[in-house]
This record gives sequence, C-alpha cells and structure tokens, in this order.
Amino acid sequence: MAVYEFAALDANGRQKKGLIEGDSSRHARQLLRDQGLAPLSVSSAKESNGSGTATLERIGAGRLSGAARLSPLELALFTRQLATLVGAGLPIEEALGAVAQQNEKQKNRAMIMDVRNRVLEGRSLAVAMADFPKTFAPMYRSTVASGEQSGYLDAVLTNLASYTEERYESNRNIQMALFYPVLLLIISLLIVSGLMIYVVPDIVEVFAHTGDDLPMLTQVMISLSAFLQDYFWAVGLVIAATIVIIRWLLAKDDIRLRWDRRKLSLPLIGKVTRGGNASRFASTLSILTTSGVPLVDAMTIATEVVSNRALKKRLTVALQRVSEGSSLRMALDSVGYFPPMMLHMVGSGEASGQLDDMLAKVAEYQQQELERFLQTLIQLLQPLMLLLMAGMVLTIVMAVLLPILNMNQLDF
Repeated sequence: MAVYEFAALDANGRQKKGLIEGDSSRHARQLLRDQGLAPLSVSSAKESNGSGTATLERIGAGRLSGAARLSPLELALFTRQLATLVGAGLPIEEALGAVAQQNEKQKNRAMIMDVRNRVLEGRSLAVAMADFPKTFAPMYRSTVASGEQSGYLDAVLTNLASYTEERYESNRNIQMALFYPVLLLIISLLIVSGLMIYVVPDIVEVFAHTGDDLPMLTQVMISLSAFLQDYFWAVGLVIAATIVIIRWLLAKDDIRLRWDRRKLSLPLIGKVTRGGNASRFASTLSILTTSGVPLVDAMTIATEVVSNRALKKRLTVALQRVSEGSSLRMALDSVGYFPPMMLHMVGSGEASGQLDDMLAKVAEYQQQELERFLQTLIQLLQPLMLLLMAGMVLTIVMAVLLPILNMNQLDF
C-alpha cells in the first residue's frame, strides 16, 4: 500500500489534512468517503523511479527523503516507543504504524509510514531506514540490522533507545550549561556597545569644549566611541567576513586536518576535544558490540562518528591493526590520544573475556568525566564573564570621572 497526503472536508465543513494508506489514489478517496470526509485533494507521498528506489514526490514544504529528519529528542522518543511496542510482541509493521500515529508532526508521520511501507514490501527494517540517512545514522542502522539477524530485535532496540536518550540528555546538559555564560557575554557586549555609542558621546562632549587636556583614557574612549558611531556597520561586516573566511578555510581538507591536529594539543580545548571524541567513540563501540556487531565492523562505524579528522585518521590505522590480529587495547594505545584509564579498562575487558561489559563502563566513565570537566570549566567561566563585564563598565566610568576629578583638583 502507498501513502497519500490528503485534504478533505468533514461533516461540519472544516478542512482536515493528513496521511492515509491505500492501494491507489481512487482507493484512498473511497477510504476518506467511508470516514465521512469529502476529499478535496489526494496526492501520492512517494513515487518509484525506474530503478525501483522510492523517492518522495512532495510532503509539506520539501522532499521527504532529502529533508525529513528527526531531531535528537524525536529520535530518542521514536526509538523508545518502537522498542516498547516490539518488546510487547507487536509485529514491526504494526509497531511502526502505531508510532507514526503517535507522532504529531505530519512530515515525521509520513517518513515513519514510508519506512513501514518498505518493510511491508519485504525489506528489513535496517534497509528500510537506509533511505533516510539524515535521521538513521550508519551506527543506528547497523545496530538494528544486528538485532534482526540475531532474532533479539526487542532487546537491541531497548539498548539503542537507552543509548539515544543518554546521548540526548548529555548534549542537552552541556548546551544548558553553556547557555548562561554565552548569554552573559552577549548582554555584556550589547551594554558596552550601547554605552559607547549613545551614552559616552553625550557625557564627554561637555569636557571636549573646555579646552583642558583630557586624560589619555578619556581621549581613547572618545576616539573609540566616535569610531563605533561612524563605522559600526564596518565592524559588523568585518566580523561576518571573518566568520565566513574561517568556515571556508576549515572546509578545505588539508587545513581542517592541520587545525584538528592542533586542537588535540591545545590546553583546555584539547582536553575537551579528546574527551568528547573518546566518549563518542566508546559509546558507539559499546552499543554495537553489545548488539552483536563484529569488533572490526563496530570499529569501522564508530570511527565515522569521531568528529576530529586527525584522530579519525589515527583510528583508521588502529582499525587496520585490529583486523590484522592486534588487541583492541594495543591498537587504541597506538592512537596516542585516548586516556590511560580507558585503555586499562579495555585491556581488562579483553583479558577477562568481558569486553562488551567493559566497553559499556568505559563509555559511561568517559561521558561522566567529560561532563564533570565541562561543568567545572563553565563554573569558572561564569565569574570570569562577570569580572570582564564589570571591568569594561568600570573602564567607561573611569574615562568619564577622570576629567571631573582633574577639574576639582584645578579648583583647589
């Protein structure tokens, strides 16, 4: 059955829009009439090209196969709902249909229904998800495929749901922790800019006509204020151009590789980069190996989720060593950027034959370590931002008060 997007009128004359399955557009219209609706338009949500690959004709404002994408929260919710229904014994196509009905966004419902239709056509769930790579990453699909092959799809989906929820919660906690310092910085810049452009000129204009020599700080502040008044647009253009140029340079492979290599050795930034990538690699490797994916295949997929290209290049060499028979601990040790604790725990897991369990502990430890470090760093940034803001305001106040103090001294 195909998925159709419809617009129809109900018995009260109100227009309704949604999705409906049918063997043809005529069948879909008949189904709408059976529900007491008067069809206005029924259009196919997908069409098959010559090679049989399904692409969406139209859905909402864009093409579904290219534009539809579940947010991290929506993906975590989708995975948990699917795991719960499959664990309750529902066939996968029924579970997908129920999850689609539960979703409030039409474009998301259409995408899930399209996955369901592919499953009804005889494809596996992992293969059906492959047509939506922006939502279902290779790691996600490989985990689902291993569950289908092993016959434990419900357990694998449960593990995958926990993984997606933990990743979402971790990223959200970091973003929320960074929100206050970033907001404080933006407010500080806006306040200082407002003082420099609108307040300082009116105050210091009184001293400019006295003919007295102004303090150096006041002269600098007057010059800076005049510059911002006349060329604030140029400052904005320079900042925007700088951002564009940096993004353009980092889009080049050789420059991005050198920058990523440099980041690994920078203070603070290097620790965050190493910790974040180690956590992401360990988490992905853990969920894949726990789901039954062979170690070499799991390392191949886990390497792709590493964002630092220099580290990814070294992991590719480590992957080659593992495929040649080296232990995982020795291969990761050759990378040179993973924490010693992580290496010791991996080595212990290999020696005891409990690598899957130890990788899960490694992933949890690395994530907690990263979050603790970021929380400490952010707690230090907050008072520093306050001091920076106070320092800028104090500088402006002193530039205004110094001429007044000088005039009082002359009076005496």
